[in-house]
Amino acid sequence: MKAAYALALLVVVVCVSAVAAESGASRERILMDAGWRFHLGDLQVTAAGTPIMKWRWKVDERGDLDPAKMAAEGLDTAGADWKDMTTGDDLFGGARVFAWVRTRLPLITGSSPSLHFESIDDEATIYLNGQKLMTHEGWDDAFDVPLGSAWRPAGPNVLVMQIGNSGGGPGGVRGPALLQTTSTAPVPADSAPSPSFNDRAWRKVDLPHDFVVEGTFDEKGDRSHGYLPKTIGWYRKEFSLPAEDAGKTLWLELDGIYRNSTLWLNGRPLARHVSGYTSFHCDITGLAKCGGRNVLAVRVDASGSEGWWYEGGGIYRHVYLTKLSPTHVDHWGTFVSAVVRDGDKGASDEAALTIKTAVANDSKGDTVCHVVSRVVDPTGREICKLDSPLRVKAGECRELTQKAQVAKPLLWSLETPQLYRLETTVLRRAEVMDSTVTPFGIRTIHFDADKGFFLNGKPVKIKGTCNHQDLMGVGIALPDRMHAWRIEKLKEMGSNAYRCSHNPPAAELLDACDKLGMLVMDENRHLGSSPEILSQVESMVKRDRNHPSIIIWSMCNEERRQGTPEGAAMFAAMKDTVHRFDTTRPVSCAMNGGWGSGITGVQDLQGFNYNPRMYDPFHKDHPGVPVFASETASHVSSRGEYGDDRPRGYVSQYSGNPEGSWKPVAEREWVAGSFVWTGFDYRGEPSPYDWPCINSHFGVMDTCGFPKDSWWYYKAWWGEGPVVHAFPHWNWQGKEGQEINVWAYSNCEKVELLVNGQSVGVQDIPRYGHVSWKVKYAPGSLEVRGISGDKVVATEKTETTGDPASVRLAPDRTEITADNEDVAIIPVAILDSAGRVVPTASNSVVFSVQGPGRIPGVGNGDPSSHEPDKATSRHAFHGYCMVIVQSTAQAGTIRLTAQSAGLKPASVTIRTR
Repeated sequence: MKAAYALALLVVVVCVSAVAAESGASRERILMDAGWRFHLGDLQVTAAGTPIMKWRWKVDERGDLDPAKMAAEGLDTAGADWKDMTTGDDLFGGARVFAWVRTRLPLITGSSPSLHFESIDDEATIYLNGQKLMTHEGWDDAFDVPLGSAWRPAGPNVLVMQIGNSGGGPGGVRGPALLQTTSTAPVPADSAPSPSFNDRAWRKVDLPHDFVVEGTFDEKGDRSHGYLPKTIGWYRKEFSLPAEDAGKTLWLELDGIYRNSTLWLNGRPLARHVSGYTSFHCDITGLAKCGGRNVLAVRVDASGSEGWWYEGGGIYRHVYLTKLSPTHVDHWGTFVSAVVRDGDKGASDEAALTIKTAVANDSKGDTVCHVVSRVVDPTGREICKLDSPLRVKAGECRELTQKAQVAKPLLWSLETPQLYRLETTVLRRAEVMDSTVTPFGIRTIHFDADKGFFLNGKPVKIKGTCNHQDLMGVGIALPDRMHAWRIEKLKEMGSNAYRCSHNPPAAELLDACDKLGMLVMDENRHLGSSPEILSQVESMVKRDRNHPSIIIWSMCNEERRQGTPEGAAMFAAMKDTVHRFDTTRPVSCAMNGGWGSGITGVQDLQGFNYNPRMYDPFHKDHPGVPVFASETASHVSSRGEYGDDRPRGYVSQYSGNPEGSWKPVAEREWVAGSFVWTGFDYRGEPSPYDWPCINSHFGVMDTCGFPKDSWWYYKAWWGEGPVVHAFPHWNWQGKEGQEINVWAYSNCEKVELLVNGQSVGVQDIPRYGHVSWKVKYAPGSLEVRGISGDKVVATEKTETTGDPASVRLAPDRTEITADNEDVAIIPVAILDSAGRVVPTASNSVVFSVQGPGRIPGVGNGDPSSHEPDKATSRHAFHGYCMVIVQSTAQAGTIRLTAQSAGLKPASVTIRTR
């Protein structure tokens, strides 16, 4: 690493996208989650474009045919080596080769002609009339190609593409291809985007919403996406704007739609957004009706894929309507960074703040304003106040830089996640034009090639987990509280870092990491240098750059070109995009090959997905490059299962032994840490079995957050305090006298095992390892004692239970907010008459709610369960299941009751305020 960049890593950052200002300020941000209408399935809309169906194509084995010749307009394609092709045809049959495809485009009228492709597999370089337009990297994702000056209004227009199939499998122009023009014409009155369309038969839904999780499991469905049907959905939302909003700038802010969404406002085209993971906003000032009714229509096409895991479908994050003065802080327009100077005794003596504020002027005249930046510390005390004049021309956006000093800053850390506030006010004379609040933190980060990772000058081993964004009961549409709950569960295990695999997360998850003290590796979806991929990088960085929790920008994961010069060039373009908006964090990626070549020469940190045997040779050959394990483990196991059961889709917990992954990291000071695959099981990508499995077995916890046995391994070596844990459970009726393999995880010096009070022996615990015994089963008790020195410092006892007798509810909270969104997460246990969890219980539990609440979802962590998540009942899986209770907008008391045939029921009260 270059010295200059190492210094730059000491620069800190953190903030969240600007939030609603105090009462009285001109900015108003309104949550738009309630009261939508939803229709499952597609509806006919006026033609989105002219379909392109017929092509001619020729194979290019090595991809080395002369592009100038192949893209030339007059190339003769009548020879035998050219063949006819229709959109949707597989050109490759699995071969990793290239092909050239050609067609003549029809003439169309309208402005700004462009091409829209739903899917080209894998990569395509596109030419029009011999002029190169762009290269698109990626597979099965929609993208648009502006034709610009290459388009001839009078024709002819010859479209040529070189398509590569580097990933193997089927390939070609796999989805619809359309020739389009920009249109602001209203749609017909009988179509779904029209304000006059009758949607009363559509279902009422609130956001966040995932319509795919509502489906029925189908063995013939897409295994990667959890055997649930992927389809298209429509949303409509009515809202009114007062007449006094005329003259204001109006935004719709959409935090996340999966995927390929098309938006109309009042019957006119508003926007198209392909990525299912990036947040975006639309300026609706020109289409909105102030003093009347407005109708927003959104078509969501979740039939395609961006990844190979469960991705859901729908408007699954928040939507806001924001009203602003024409002179305002731009979208994601504030950024705070800090350079911390240490005092003589190593304490943080001073922080130099750099505050950047982008101010936009949407009015027709120039504006002279003042930008006032007020910094408030975590105790609420004002630290400084800066006032700078700024002239912004009509239609312009200008960035202002201000500097400030903070004496003896309160540093953000894992133990004390201190957050400051930047209060930004834009004034014109004495009038408040705009006001925003930006939380941020002050801290230093540094990755050292010999010593690992440092936070605030202190060495910290990264103890991270990788995670997809879905959770039981709700799919990808997580209420805000569930993001924080996940982070709390991971911290309880001893984890200190979270990798957003393999896409930018919900902003609320980053908020939780900021507030709770969790490091973050924020990740972009695809490698590439095409405009749409660079725009996704820009969206991620601008939205997230003020979060102190983020310590790494990750550009991609396990890309095919990661070890090639082409991959390096793409990565360099992405890194340049990051540096346009943030230079305070290292830029890296997760590589599973090609180490030492390709991207390695461009990135700031070397990530390793698996292959710990490569750590030492890489470090020897590249002694100046910091190293971290970007993905490790992938150990599969099913909670409560202690034997492999292929027909039922279960994997023994003895298979989920993590020590071979953590030990190589823990023993090397220069390996900054690791991210375990995964913290939680996730829907889709069933491994190692297919159907009946509908989710992965990789998690340290299941999809409900119930710990597997490996959880205690990480608790022992990642957490604090003595830990001892033995497994399996001790309910083995019918196996009396047979040998049972008993394992123990512990961070103590020794572990003693007792069966029915009799010692089986004491064993030394290998560092980062486990111990085991084979004992004959007899009903009673299994006890382990952790010993350090001559003292027993930790114990755990498991007893043979009786039959199920009662139900227990244990809510994470008994008071929630009456905001139509907040939730209580309630683990459910099946107990015997002595109050012990029955580890073999599978009783069906039925839930009912009284009062101002509802049940948005249920789960049990069973990777082979085909029960619906949207239900009011669930079978227990090895003694546990879970139910979520959500508030309405009405304050009051919610009473949840859980009943199971033959068992004593349970109830709990949740207050909403």
